[in-house]
Amino acid sequence: MRMEQAIAAIRFEPALPLWLLAALAALCLVALVLAAFLRARGTPWRFLAFAVLLLWLSGPRVVEETREGLPDIALLVVDESASMQVGTRAALAERARARIEAQARDLPGLELRTVTVPEAGSEGTRLFAGIERGLADIPRSRLAGIIAITDGQAHDIPESPVADAPLHVLIPAKAEEVDRRVRVVEAPGYGIVGKTVTLKVVVEDLGLPNRGLSAGRAARLTIRRDGEPPRTEETPPGVEREVEIPITRGGPTVVELSVDPLQGEVSHANNRAVVSINGVRDRLRVLLVSGEPHPGERTWRRLLKADPAVDLVHFTILRPPEKDDMTPLNELALIAFPVRELFQVKIKEFDLIILDRFANRSTLPPVYLRNIADYVREGGALLMSAGPEFASAFSLAASPLATVLPARPAPGGNALVEDAFRPEVTALGARHPVTENLPGWKAGAPPSWGRWYRRIEPANLRGDVILAAPTPGGGEPAPLLTLEHIGEGRAALLLSDHIWLWSRGHDGGGPQGELLRRIAHWLMKEPELEETALLARIERGQLTVERRTTEDAPPLPLTVTDPDGAASRLAPEPVRPGRSVGTMPAAAPGVWSVSDGVRTAYAAAGAANPVEMADMRATATLLAPQVKATGGSAQWLDGMAPILANSGAPNLRRTEPNREASGTGWIGLQRRHDHVVTGISASPLLPSWLALPLILGLALLAWRREGA
Repeated sequence: MRMEQAIAAIRFEPALPLWLLAALAALCLVALVLAAFLRARGTPWRFLAFAVLLLWLSGPRVVEETREGLPDIALLVVDESASMQVGTRAALAERARARIEAQARDLPGLELRTVTVPEAGSEGTRLFAGIERGLADIPRSRLAGIIAITDGQAHDIPESPVADAPLHVLIPAKAEEVDRRVRVVEAPGYGIVGKTVTLKVVVEDLGLPNRGLSAGRAARLTIRRDGEPPRTEETPPGVEREVEIPITRGGPTVVELSVDPLQGEVSHANNRAVVSINGVRDRLRVLLVSGEPHPGERTWRRLLKADPAVDLVHFTILRPPEKDDMTPLNELALIAFPVRELFQVKIKEFDLIILDRFANRSTLPPVYLRNIADYVREGGALLMSAGPEFASAFSLAASPLATVLPARPAPGGNALVEDAFRPEVTALGARHPVTENLPGWKAGAPPSWGRWYRRIEPANLRGDVILAAPTPGGGEPAPLLTLEHIGEGRAALLLSDHIWLWSRGHDGGGPQGELLRRIAHWLMKEPELEETALLARIERGQLTVERRTTEDAPPLPLTVTDPDGAASRLAPEPVRPGRSVGTMPAAAPGVWSVSDGVRTAYAAAGAANPVEMADMRATATLLAPQVKATGGSAQWLDGMAPILANSGAPNLRRTEPNREASGTGWIGLQRRHDHVVTGISASPLLPSWLALPLILGLALLAWRREGA
């Protein structure tokens, strides 16, 4: 702190009242006017005598202040965002920070304060938010300047100058850099299974003189879907391109877009983009064929019609052939049964066929039943609800459809069993996603569902039995619901026609709607209902892998491959029977793959900070308006070694306001001359010992001049 004296002001303390002083001034003026009229030669001296007299009587005093100077304050802002980790930027920035802090300590009357700008998540680099935070407790009258060590990628640049002091930007690079990126302009969040979606992407070359065209040739864009063999397309930089992606299954489809690097670009981190598209079915086309009318038929129809995503085609055989009463068909049938159109021409248009108590009474010729069997083997889905007709001579088990049915009725005429029972989940069903955690059932406790009263005893059973009926005497439970993979398709057989009792609330009811929804989705091969599956997802930089199986085998180690091709091992931990989960960090953006040796799952990891990674260049362009408005400068740290002998930062100089604030190898911090007043003193400007002789002397000169 330095002390100094300074004249602050001149104030007046009149010796006479103002009215009397004014009257005296008027008399002096009259005397001067009269003397001037008479052309008296002593008029100038008389004027000076009157002026000194009036000045002395007005009591002028000089006010002096004792001032204590305050140190100026400079703000050093260090960018520590993700883009500052590229190449040698972080090392250059740290070196410059140490150099500036060391210089500031040696400059008298200067205080340096340092703030850092950390990673700001999805908001990018909040450089000016950090500056505002640092300026919050700095008086603007003491601000000498702002020094920002940054790559120039700020995402909160204000329109007006940040402060009335020079802003110096130190960039840890040699000069303006170039960067190539692939940017997804438009991507749908979901797509219809069996159709294609369109991605709009553009490859951009940043920092080139004529962006998009200066590269001189097309860039090679590589498109990879769910780890399949990639396809490549040539695209000119700067030109928006449409990429067609087929959606072949439900659930997430992971698409990776990558572009070949640009010569000399600063980073390859944004040469890759990942899009996850959820495959959904537009509408589920269901064909429901009911046999003779029964109480549960309306339940099936009501359940399927209540779902707006289901297009239902329903036919009921009102009269079996053996009950012909000679009634004309045009008086009996509501519409003609389009057998050929449904079971030959359009059978492959249906996603699911449901046969509800349908008997083989020559309603469908064997060729059409064979078409249904072929439809299942080629990837179709069949759900059959069996009643007494399945145990009769007209059973579909005696038709060409038997090849895709998971069971046949027990021989000997004892297949139909009528007795009260409560369906229960089997040990396998407790692990199967169709019946796992089914409402009303809990492991180790009897189910709270209502009772059924009829079932079919099966033979030649295949597939997975997930629901069973307890048998008297505590014997082996009898199968009720079995699921089977058949070729490319699937079939489900429900060996009872009393599930409709649950929908009526009989004996407490049961989860009929949820169970049938899960069965239908399993038949549709929805990923969340696969009994053996490997699922992967990435959330908040963490890869979570879930392995689901109906087997008792311990979980096997998994192989995880990151977007750069590096493989690592992950050992999942069992969480419950049939389920194991493993987690690991997944910070690198791109497609991660997980394999158990048989199945492979893919997960998309976007950039942790997509705004920060969008442009990886070090540049002075973005901050140039702020630098110019504040009278500061932008300097490149990596190019200063020849000038400053590897000092790592420009020299600091103190400058006066409105003077040049930077030059080759140096930056200036202003002297603000701020102070506090510690004392005030006042002394007469015209003391009496000087005023009286001066007045008398001037009067004497006027008298002598006029008397000469």
